[in-house]
Amino acid sequence: MARSMFRFLSRPPETVTIADADYLLRLPVVGDYRAWTGLRSESRAFLEPWEPAWRAEDLTEGAFRDRVARSEQEFSAGQAVALLLFSRRSDALLGGITIGHIRRGAAQSCMIGYWMGERHAGHGHMSAAVGLVIPYIFSVLQLHRIEAACIPDNDRSVRLLEKAGFEQEGYLRKYLKINGQWRDHLLFSRLAPPDGPTEV
Repeated sequence: MARSMFRFLSRPPETVTIADADYLLRLPVVGDYRAWTGLRSESRAFLEPWEPAWRAEDLTEGAFRDRVARSEQEFSAGQAVALLLFSRRSDALLGGITIGHIRRGAAQSCMIGYWMGERHAGHGHMSAAVGLVIPYIFSVLQLHRIEAACIPDNDRSVRLLEKAGFEQEGYLRKYLKINGQWRDHLLFSRLAPPDGPTEV
């Protein structure tokens, strides 16, 4: 597999930016609200089968401000890194990826989750984004294990994880309440290379 070029741009310690020639991943800011709510609204039917049920107020500006504040707090506490994905060529918001459930101590692990706007799906954007965050997780966060869970019939997500070098480890019964129903999930993981961090 060809190695992608990636770089971590210098920023104050309260934020993070991950980028290559085509994509930019960064923490959300309040000014992202219009692009975020527009993409989420138009993609609602596309995203609902794979996400927790949406409340009427979830797309309001107030809810987004709360989301931004929460992401800043969780990042500062070392608990999660919630990133929005942008095209470097058009500056368009494409989707998002979250490095969550960060555990230190003996575990040194995290779990990733992601979403993509419907009109941007199927073009390899999220595959590229996952390829960028994997080196960040192993090299910068210095974690040992990345986990991801997806609904068994989400073929697109299964293919993405397999392409990114994840291996299926288990079957989680009634794992998450998705769109109002408790759904089974497949558990995937990828481990840090034994000889140190590597690009993908």
